[in-house]
Amino acid sequence: MIQTLDDLRVLLGTLPGPDTVCRDIALAREPQLTKPRGALGRIEQLATFLSAWQGRHPPAMQAPVAHVFAGNHGVAALGVSAFPPEVTLQMVANYRNGGAAINQLCRAFGVRLGVTEIDLDHPTKPFNQEPAMDEAEVVAALNIGLGMDLAGADCLCLGEMGIANTTAAAAIALALHGGTAEDWTGPGSGVSGSALDTKIKVVAEGAARHAKTGDGLEILRRLGGRELAAIAGGIIAARFARVPVILDGFIVCSAAACLKAVAADALDHCVLGHVSREPGHRRLVKALGLDPLLDVGMALGEATGAVTAVPLLKAACQCHMGMATFAEAGVTDHD
Repeated sequence: MIQTLDDLRVLLGTLPGPDTVCRDIALAREPQLTKPRGALGRIEQLATFLSAWQGRHPPAMQAPVAHVFAGNHGVAALGVSAFPPEVTLQMVANYRNGGAAINQLCRAFGVRLGVTEIDLDHPTKPFNQEPAMDEAEVVAALNIGLGMDLAGADCLCLGEMGIANTTAAAAIALALHGGTAEDWTGPGSGVSGSALDTKIKVVAEGAARHAKTGDGLEILRRLGGRELAAIAGGIIAARFARVPVILDGFIVCSAAACLKAVAADALDHCVLGHVSREPGHRRLVKALGLDPLLDVGMALGEATGAVTAVPLLKAACQCHMGMATFAEAGVTDHD
């Protein structure tokens, strides 16, 4: 657990790297399998990625987990979302009752789901007027993510729920990567017309007020939300637990971007599950140098895009260890 943001800055300077021994074993096995080299494309690369960041060979995907963090945002009261703030709490209940899209995808793909709501009765402050959180608030939320129990997990899919959090994500992206509010602000849950104009105005005001006030962690404090901070903490917790991370959509990637702005290698143990149709996500993915596994027009959040990518990682493990080598199968190898 951390006491201050400076503690987290120190922690980001001590992130463990990949297990190069396991990585090299995976790299050596892959060309021996009964297929032309590279024929399985990124499926092959995922097997090596998992070995390196799980710190074992063979890699495994028997126990994938997903976790949704929920928080409320003060800017929701400004009319930037198609839904009222109480929907955050209602959707948390829906997750717990098994009725949401993420529940169905987790069932379909054998993923264990966890949900944590964070102080929903106390929204963050409207960031276009003042910092969204003070340091104690953001540290408390970060510690929720840092304290995740990841024992036995093979990978972690991170997701969120929070009315108006695409507004926060757009403001973070604008503050970190520049451009205009129009570049980063999209319909989110379905706003258009004057409501979209209001959302763009709030994003522009927030970034103008806070963009020059500090590093990525300070941007997270001033423009983010409790669920975004918990996601950032979860990404770091997974790194120390040797659990690879599958990132979800725009909101999750905005939290991740705050970490990468402080430590260039902070996301090396992460893959991007998908790129959503939210316009700012595609732009942010490019800025972060991430390559999505899927591009299927999703824009829901809840870790749905990340969990939908889990079968690709399962396929990578199965092919890497289940396929026969040329020698085992008695098949003539290429030159």
